[in-house]
Formats: sequence, structure tokens, C-alpha cells
Amino acid sequence: MNRCALITGASGGIGRAAALRLAADGFDIAACWHSDEAGAAVLGEELEKIGVRFRLYQADVADFSQVKSIFDDALEYFGDVSVLVNNAGMAQQKLFTDISEDEFDRICAVNFKSIYNCCKFAVPYMVQRKSGKIINISSMWGICGASCETVYSATKAAVIGFTKALGKELAPSNIQVNCIAPGAIDTKMNSILSDEDKAAFAEEIPAGRFGTPEEIAGIISFLAGNDSSYITAQVITADGGLT
Repeated sequence: MNRCALITGASGGIGRAAALRLAADGFDIAACWHSDEAGAAVLGEELEKIGVRFRLYQADVADFSQVKSIFDDALEYFGDVSVLVNNAGMAQQKLFTDISEDEFDRICAVNFKSIYNCCKFAVPYMVQRKSGKIINISSMWGICGASCETVYSATKAAVIGFTKALGKELAPSNIQVNCIAPGAIDTKMNSILSDEDKAAFAEEIPAGRFGTPEEIAGIISFLAGNDSSYITAQVITADGGLT
């Protein structure tokens, strides 16, 4: 039986790269997307070419009932969800004083509650199997904080705390829970920056450039594989040496 990887936020950027990398590694793919229909269609075409079994799920993973439906279907269709990649997220660049309550609630739901939702259904299955990998995507701003990204930074810090605690809790069940904290990655999330701002930011990075989604996907591939079985409750920072 092939193993299945369930990936949220899979229609573009890091999520798409992760889905393609894990498919190349031989995983079946359950790919969740929310609003990027065109990106999801392209991902489906690319997974078709690789030749793995896959399903695309349009859903808001911040909604508990929708996540339940995804896991019910994935477990019935694939018979397995042995890797969970919690990648769904949204950015927000505003002065703290300008953030409304609704905006606060939404970013907390997408960036953090979605991880609770997915883990709520993945963990019992993994505990029963006595194996599993949970990989959460945080941010370097969850470590050091970013001006004008107060709530975003807070949600990403929450992901780190959740990872460390759940990793320790699930270690006796042979389940590894780890976190990746990317720096500036060349994705749509950073497309709001002008070319001049990107160039100025890149100059601050010791590596001298933005990272690529494929580089983060490589870390995900390692954490999803057998060679990472003694690594848990850890945060891997991939930011070109910035923090």
C-alpha cells in the first residue's frame, strides 16, 4: 500500500512544490486548496504526469467540518494519511492599530486553527498505526517577529509552540512532528513587494537571494522520509542566514 501525504494550501508556492516533490518520492497526494482554481488545475495536470494517485479538495481548512469531510474521503479513498503537511496560510501587512477584529479572527483561523483541525483528524489515525509525520509550516517571523506583521508573526509563533508540544506528546507513538520556518521565499505571498523592495530585502540576506519553494519542499521531503525518524519537536529555519 502506498503512503498518502495530505497537503493544505497546495495550489501554489510551497504547497504545490511539496505536493510535486512528495509525489516524485512515491506518495499518493491529497491536495487541499481554497481559492486558486487555476493553480489547482495545473497541479492536477502535473500530478497526472507523475502518475501517482491523487485527489484535489477545495475547502477552507479553517472550517472544522470541511476538514472532517476531507479526512473521511481521503482515508476511504487512499486508505492512509501517513504524512500531513500543514502549509495553508495567509499574510497580513498592517499597522497593529489598523487590524480589525474580523481580520484578526480570520488570520488566526487560517494560520493556526487549520493546523488544529487537521491534526485533530490525523493524530488518532497515526496513533493507531504507531507511525506518522506531521510537518507544520511556520515562518522566520514566528521566531523574531516583524513590524507591521504583528498578528501574522503571533500566529506563526503559535505554530512553533504547538509543534514542540505535540512532538513531545506523540513521540512515544513513533510520530514525528516538526516545523519549518522559511524566510523570504519567492512565492505569490511576497508578490506584493516591488522589485526594488525585493532587491533591498535580498541584500539583507547573507545568502544574497530569496529562497525557492522547491528548496522548502526538499526539507519537507526529508522530514517525510525514513531518515528523519529520530527528529521531532524541532524547528528548521530556512532563511539564508537572515535570523
